[in-house]
Amino acid sequence: MCCGPPRTRIPFRPGRAGPPRTRIPFRPAWTRGRSGRRPPRGRGLDYARPMSSATDPAARGAAATDPHASIYDHGFVRVAAVTLPVALADPATNAERHLDMLAELDEQQVGVAVFPELSLTGYSLEDLVMQEPLLDAAERALAGLVEASRELMPLIVVGAPLRATDRSRVFNCAVTIHRGEILGIHPKQNLATYREFYERRWYAPGDDADGVGVSVLGGEHVLTPHSLITVPDVPGLKVFVEICEDMWVPIPPSAEAALAGATVIANLSGSPITVGRAEDRKLMARSASARCQAAYVYAAAGEGESTTDLAWDGQTFVYECGDLLGESERFPQGPRATIVDVDLDRIVAERRRQNTVDDNRRTHAASLEKYSSWAATNLFEPEPYLVFDDEVVEASPEDDAEEMPSASEARRPATGPLRRPLHRFPFVPDDPTRLAQDSYEAFSIQVAGLVRRLSAIGGDRPGGTRPVLGVSGGLDSTHALLVCARAMDQLGRDRSEILAFTMPGFATTEHTRSNAELLSRAIGASFETIDIRPASTQMLKDMGHPAGSGEEVYDVTFENVQAGMRYDYLFRLANHRGGIVVGTGDLSELALGWCTYGVGDQMAHYGVNAGVPKTLIQHLIRWVIAEQLFDQETADLLQAVLDTEISPELIPTKTGEKAQSTEDSIGPYALHDFTLYHQLRRGYGPAKIAFLAHQAWGDESAGQWPAGYADDDKRAYSRAEIKHWLTVFTRRFFSSQFKRSAMPNAPKVLAGGSLSPRGDWRMPSDATSRAWLAEIEREVPGE
Repeated sequence: MCCGPPRTRIPFRPGRAGPPRTRIPFRPAWTRGRSGRRPPRGRGLDYARPMSSATDPAARGAAATDPHASIYDHGFVRVAAVTLPVALADPATNAERHLDMLAELDEQQVGVAVFPELSLTGYSLEDLVMQEPLLDAAERALAGLVEASRELMPLIVVGAPLRATDRSRVFNCAVTIHRGEILGIHPKQNLATYREFYERRWYAPGDDADGVGVSVLGGEHVLTPHSLITVPDVPGLKVFVEICEDMWVPIPPSAEAALAGATVIANLSGSPITVGRAEDRKLMARSASARCQAAYVYAAAGEGESTTDLAWDGQTFVYECGDLLGESERFPQGPRATIVDVDLDRIVAERRRQNTVDDNRRTHAASLEKYSSWAATNLFEPEPYLVFDDEVVEASPEDDAEEMPSASEARRPATGPLRRPLHRFPFVPDDPTRLAQDSYEAFSIQVAGLVRRLSAIGGDRPGGTRPVLGVSGGLDSTHALLVCARAMDQLGRDRSEILAFTMPGFATTEHTRSNAELLSRAIGASFETIDIRPASTQMLKDMGHPAGSGEEVYDVTFENVQAGMRYDYLFRLANHRGGIVVGTGDLSELALGWCTYGVGDQMAHYGVNAGVPKTLIQHLIRWVIAEQLFDQETADLLQAVLDTEISPELIPTKTGEKAQSTEDSIGPYALHDFTLYHQLRRGYGPAKIAFLAHQAWGDESAGQWPAGYADDDKRAYSRAEIKHWLTVFTRRFFSSQFKRSAMPNAPKVLAGGSLSPRGDWRMPSDATSRAWLAEIEREVPGE
């Protein structure tokens, strides 16, 4: 029974026309006689919490009024890798099980749903797959699923065996469906016929089947092994599908598809399980996602497959640019789905930044000609679109284009919280094992950098060039002192050749001064005290500053005179004692310009902390304590430093007054480092950073905290606070570039980036922040 005249949605390229598609009317069992009610929720779904339906007026209202209501407004797409019990050789039952699961995924606003290989029939059919009744039933099930998909949001990718129209071949296919249309049929290109696999006994390879016709209940469709599916109303979403063995070959189809523009790779897998194979799958998928700068969505067959000779584990997982976003339990009973949110902005930005990706595309340009965007569909609108020669056009001429909303106008549903690992401290891993490994590497990089610099200027022997540094009892100088101590150990020099100076000013407390001295002596460094107050007073007096005459005028000049005096002494002491000034300033201070330019803490002969953010330095010191790199006396002093509030100690306070606090002045380092990472490493704008910050910091009880983080320090930030400090960061970051343009040598430590003008970051010192501030004002909610 035909449902209207032929549509013009059939993919077309010169010399590759296909006949009209035939629509098959179908009502799934859960709509027949049940007033259209959805079935009960599927068992075993891996999701954070139930989400509002996209058809719920409250959800639509929330999405319209709250800019943080929908992940789809911030460059994400929700994907699901699904495994479910298969009724072997029973496509009708399998179709019903797919629809039960899809009803749940639709409620959770999933944009792409990927099922296992041959999910409509089962993979382990062996010779049954050549039987006409099975193939007929598979076609009916597929046609029914296509029709039932009209009211479902997800782009659906299912597996089915399909016959060529001349009935001479059977193809193992992945069929991509959306809103009642088949958008692509991807045949398996590489057929495993080794060890336990005999696929060429039953299937024809699909690598050269581009344009071959296949039948779905009398309607002809063409195979599209090299097609990409574009989703215009989800910018950056371009899907490619491969099947199981396709990812195991030296040059997988997904590699070329990624060069052709695919950002999300779906893999429908049969893959029987043997010991060790689960990790091999993850290795393949992780490496593919990392090399291709893409998301890789993997779903394997599980319960219900034949165990005559093999076993199945139903493994599902999703990787993004080499990072595991989520996975489900293996060997489940009942359906399982890994549901996570893929960051399309990240994928696009990584490819833009890593210029060799495009270089590789040019190298393989001839091979990529077979890839094209055959079809396109809007995720939030019922009518699909097609792409002809990379131009999106309307799907059907009989539709009134003026009545169809544009992709940009389609309303996104409220989706609830992000479903992906999101770290409050992106420079600091939540996992204790990973944090220990990162701390070891960061500390070792700092030490190796200083060892090399000292070795190059005569510091590789006793009595040679000495490290000179100011110690205040604060985090940065403490950590720099630890780096110096380990560097001297590696050079075979006595730590007494470290020249440590504390230089108390007008606001230095006895607590920090004492910590500086005790720590220096415990480390074994030579320690001296130089009181900078007389020299600073004289300078203020010579300048005509009121503080030089004893008035309580504590402005920026008053602070910078002290900061500059300290480094003036350090440079002259280095000249006098045959040493180099070791800089203690960190990456966070460079980003915020929280340093005194010129002869101040912005300058040094060599910086050891300039590649390490403030939030990581705390954990590096904790790691030093945990690894027992120094004796117990030193460890106790290091803990005392960690317990001291961060302060420049430049403004005197009276009894009963709160001492000067750095974070009171410039804001919380936790939020600033969060912004720095996502701006520097990811290239995100302030609107997306604010969205991510609200997801990470909006609820103190949600998510993980790094190992060793004190309970008293745990807190949440409101959207108003996030907006305020994001504005502060943006203003300071732009206005302080001149300090970074003249920063001294220092090693890059983290993949998160550095701010050296010779490394990751180059920008003009006189650039304006107007566009960034305008985005904050326009798109970042303050309440």
